[in-house]
Amino acid sequence: MFVTIQRPGEYVEWVNWENTHDIRVPIPYEARFDSQQYDAELAGVVADHCWEEPVDTAARLLAHEIAATDWYRQWDCQPYRHSIRVQRRGESPVVAMHFVTGSFDSGTPRRHLMPVSPQEPVAAQVRRFVEQITATDPRESAQGPMATPGSSAL
Repeated sequence: MFVTIQRPGEYVEWVNWENTHDIRVPIPYEARFDSQQYDAELAGVVADHCWEEPVDTAARLLAHEIAATDWYRQWDCQPYRHSIRVQRRGESPVVAMHFVTGSFDSGTPRRHLMPVSPQEPVAAQVRRFVEQITATDPRESAQGPMATPGSSAL
């Protein structure tokens, strides 16, 4: 499903619905919302993290913590789009941080892996991980393109 969301004046409108997958599913009617109420609902959804598993929280916090540092600039690294994400769920959850050392054209793809433990608060794990990776040259501490899937850098 696709919908156009527009804000003409005091309202938010959902219009021009398209169903590109299954034509048997009816297309919803156009909807119109008060913009202030819409913004309040949206802010509430953005602030609500109760659905997150610890690995999701770790990925979100790591993205914010790394963005607050000058790590990419300090080590001449380039982040990939959506470079910090959940790599693995389940019994051994892992957050991956993918980046390139040097330029995208000629640099080396690398990654840091952050295992997430249920035995320790996630924020403390993220803080310690950020301290470790910001203090070391990623050319030495991060996994490069030839790393084996089961190994981890830090």
